[in-house]
Amino acid sequence: MATQTSHTVLSLRGCSPFTKSSSFGLIDFRRCSSSIELSSLFNFTYCYIYPRNAYCTHSKRRSRGPVMAAKKESKGTKQGDGKYKHTVDLPKTSFGMRANSSIREPEIQKLWDENQVFKKVSEKNNGGSFILHDGPPYANGDLHMGHALNKIIKDIINRYKLLQNCKVHYIPGWDCHGLPIELKGNVAVIGSRCPKGVDTYKTESKSSQVCQSNREGTNGIFQGLVSRFGVWADWDHPYLTLDPEYEAAQIEVFGQMVFKGYIYRGRKPVHWSPSSRTALAEAELEYPEGHVSKSMYAIFTILTTPTKGGPIDEFLPKLSLAIWTTTPWTIPANAAVAVNPKLQYAIVEVQSPSPAEIPSSPEDKKRRIGSVLKGQDTPFLIVALDLIPTLEAKWNVKLLVKKTVFGSDLENCRYAHPITGQECPVVIGGDYITTESGTGLVHTAPGHGQDDYLTGLKYNLPIISPVDDEGKFTEEAGIFNGLDVLGDGNAAVIDHLDERSLIVLVEPYKHKYPYDWRTKKPTIFRATAQWFASVEGFREAAMDAINQVTWTPPQAENRISTMTSSRSDWCISRQRTWGVPIPVLYHVETKEPLLNEETVAHIKSIISQKGSDAWWYMSVEDLLPERYRDKASDYVKGTDTMDVWFDSGSSWAAVLETRDGLHWPADLYVEGTDQHRGWFQSSLLTSVATKGKAPYSGVITHGFVLDERGLKMSKSLGNVVDPRTIIEGGKNQEEAPSYGADVLRLWVSSVDYSGDVLIGPQVLRQMSDIYRKLRGTLRFLLGNLHDWKAENAIPYDELPEIDQHALFQLETIVKNIQESYESYQFFKIFQTIQRFAIVDLSNFYFDVAKDRLYVGGASSFTRRSCQTVLAFHLLSIVRVIAPILPHLAEDVWQNLPFEYTLDNTDIAKFVFESKWPQVNPTWLAFPEKEIQFWGKILELRTEVNKALETARTGKLIGSSLEAKVYLHTSDDSLAVRLRNRCQPKIDADSLHRIFLTSQVEIVSRVEDAPNENIAYSGEYLIQGEKKIWIGVSRAEGSKCERCWNFTAEVGSFVDHPTLCKRCHDVIADQPLPALAAVS
Repeated sequence: MATQTSHTVLSLRGCSPFTKSSSFGLIDFRRCSSSIELSSLFNFTYCYIYPRNAYCTHSKRRSRGPVMAAKKESKGTKQGDGKYKHTVDLPKTSFGMRANSSIREPEIQKLWDENQVFKKVSEKNNGGSFILHDGPPYANGDLHMGHALNKIIKDIINRYKLLQNCKVHYIPGWDCHGLPIELKGNVAVIGSRCPKGVDTYKTESKSSQVCQSNREGTNGIFQGLVSRFGVWADWDHPYLTLDPEYEAAQIEVFGQMVFKGYIYRGRKPVHWSPSSRTALAEAELEYPEGHVSKSMYAIFTILTTPTKGGPIDEFLPKLSLAIWTTTPWTIPANAAVAVNPKLQYAIVEVQSPSPAEIPSSPEDKKRRIGSVLKGQDTPFLIVALDLIPTLEAKWNVKLLVKKTVFGSDLENCRYAHPITGQECPVVIGGDYITTESGTGLVHTAPGHGQDDYLTGLKYNLPIISPVDDEGKFTEEAGIFNGLDVLGDGNAAVIDHLDERSLIVLVEPYKHKYPYDWRTKKPTIFRATAQWFASVEGFREAAMDAINQVTWTPPQAENRISTMTSSRSDWCISRQRTWGVPIPVLYHVETKEPLLNEETVAHIKSIISQKGSDAWWYMSVEDLLPERYRDKASDYVKGTDTMDVWFDSGSSWAAVLETRDGLHWPADLYVEGTDQHRGWFQSSLLTSVATKGKAPYSGVITHGFVLDERGLKMSKSLGNVVDPRTIIEGGKNQEEAPSYGADVLRLWVSSVDYSGDVLIGPQVLRQMSDIYRKLRGTLRFLLGNLHDWKAENAIPYDELPEIDQHALFQLETIVKNIQESYESYQFFKIFQTIQRFAIVDLSNFYFDVAKDRLYVGGASSFTRRSCQTVLAFHLLSIVRVIAPILPHLAEDVWQNLPFEYTLDNTDIAKFVFESKWPQVNPTWLAFPEKEIQFWGKILELRTEVNKALETARTGKLIGSSLEAKVYLHTSDDSLAVRLRNRCQPKIDADSLHRIFLTSQVEIVSRVEDAPNENIAYSGEYLIQGEKKIWIGVSRAEGSKCERCWNFTAEVGSFVDHPTLCKRCHDVIADQPLPALAAVS
């Protein structure tokens, strides 16, 4: 018996092979010696469900004779005398073919809610807890397809874990702080989105009211629609970042980081949004395509060199440094020019061509030639040697190399500041100075760039940042005071330098530039006093923690590792009025912060009772611990709030460590791929800084949802797909039908979410068609088990080989699906279910089974053996699809014609009480040689079908039952096995039953076949190597009136002269009056 091997599941051409590694099943047949013992293992008892509607599945295959005859008779169409019509066992079920999802799904959800299925199943499960921690979306705005993808992925995982006997706790969350809510509060206070000088507490108070209103409104809408997706969660007890207990936990995390030395206050450049008037973290930026900056090539005149007689002294005083910048507005803050010590630099003489030699292009109109190139007396310039060809082409000049030096030779040269004229140094920069663009020399303003800042620290350069909160020059910028740095201020700096003959060229430069993700407007780098988390202090621990986490897909680990390893210190302060305050008071005179364990504990205690609003309305005296209150007049409250990523990044402390039934770390976080720089990272940093470990054991990231053409959805393009419309339908039901939640969930399971995914009308139609076919498969199973009882089950050892092989296929499929659930590869489950349940079962097993199910006799062995297999298929398929299609699975479960009992004898009234199908090693131990043989049989059947179709096209036959098939193979062992299949021990294993023909004959030689009767024949390759000759003739004998098979036995029975022996025996055992079918 083979248990570890490679095999092909249902080896029809075009099917992909599955690899076998472990085993799962429903019961162990090996211990069953009788049907009574077997019924106890089946775990279900017979019951009736009324009303029953007789129905017939419509197969596209060839042999539908008795089924169609019975249908015609039931409709009043005469077919002979029709006296055997009621002996055909047609399927019966109350399970409709139409989903009617707009009515049925809410009914099922109501059933779940009224019976508290999620809560009760989770409480009863004893296989350990599973915690998927929900990332908090903003508590405003409408639900979109990204939400649908995210929430359904999470629900599929949670429902699978429920079936795996886990206690599942899923607490939904909402992020209630941040700019969107504050802007609504601002509008409510003064009718402006960006007020100046507004009372802080008024805005804070109004923002709180707005958020509370959104909590009740948006939360309810969000919950209602997500619930309509079929998502199970503890909706009555969500977590919100504005809850006092949450904010107190956040203050606790902040305090722990302070006391471990990871939080400090400093003045350094940060991303600043003039449109929002606040500092931003990297996660709050986006880099849209198409931003165009004014790039400027300028020169700074060298005044002195560090030593007399140096390598460049001969070119003084006409020697200048050539720099390039895309932010001319930062020139007033210039403190140095940086070079790469390892690069070669050239002193070049500029030779301008005559106007006739300068080629013209449309781009020239956008370029501004500077006074340096227009003047008669051009200076010597220092540029990177490797960039000379590029600069010659861009400037339309010839650069004649006079001398070369290394960057290290230029250190400590002094040049004149282009605006103030004061002396500034040439310094050594880092690896950021390359020859990919520019001149190889970098204008350095420590107050406006991270690399510049680090270089400035090394040389103790002044940190100049003459820009205010609105992005306008301050008095420190002199003549540029009051100008917008991103507008007229930028142009003014260029004009001023050109007037001083310091501009070489100005041209547009298209590149990615940081924008505020909320206001969609450009940001600047600006040095301000901020609070920072020193990532450098625990970077190594964070990298180690990343390595301990399971990342799905695996490449996600590389992404977050890269971001974390290169991350600068995290700016955690924001200049906002709505958020959790940084709990610091400042000395009025010294400006020193008052921050210690006593003050943090006191403020945390206040916030835990009154919420963060208390910071704004309580007096300084009340905010101070007892021993500081007599000095209250010496202190003022800070007005900075914490970065919203610090808010959500503390959820592990505020939720996982405080809620009953939860644990830290969580088993899983699931969010979009953008959260590598957002929630995944902020949660990682706060958790590692305070507890030394990541807050999650596993992380899943998914891509974004695009339209069918791969375009980003936008209202302007008119390509937005609304999840509500998918479920409920649009105004025009023909153009936008209501598909229901399960079709949406089926789509989620069909896509490889590790990248961006597509959705649109065509995709949804395909999903709806697949859903309908799957529903038809389940309806077939239900209908043919309408009279099934557990005591009717046939022991495994007595089953026909075709049924044993079917159970092997089923068990392998269940195993493969479980492996895909465990690896979160739902698209593989979709492919497997589509191929097996919809295609393979219908095309083969169901097709062959109809004969014995409908005309084999209601209580016959062959029908009961088939029902035994169908029962296992139904119970397995409905449970493995339940996490993805819970409404369909529950609908099937509520229409089961029998009750299913658990090991503890409890009745599983709902599908999620039934647990995952258990392993059955007996089924998987189906012999390897039999697996291979059935593979050949299935492929042979495909070739026989082709021959039969040719005969049908030639009018030799109509139904395949009118045919006799002849087979010949030179493979003696195969021939013997095929010959044995012509007269097997059990009729269901017969080749003519498998081929749906009336007879099959194996001939030793092709010449032995009655060629005069064989109108169609040909040779076919089986499994690419074995030749088989197939011939087709008319079937021998007469047609049985009941089953439509042709046989010489028809006419042999006086009491039923139009029946074959099988049908005669069925009729003889079961008198006609007792077999009346329910219509």
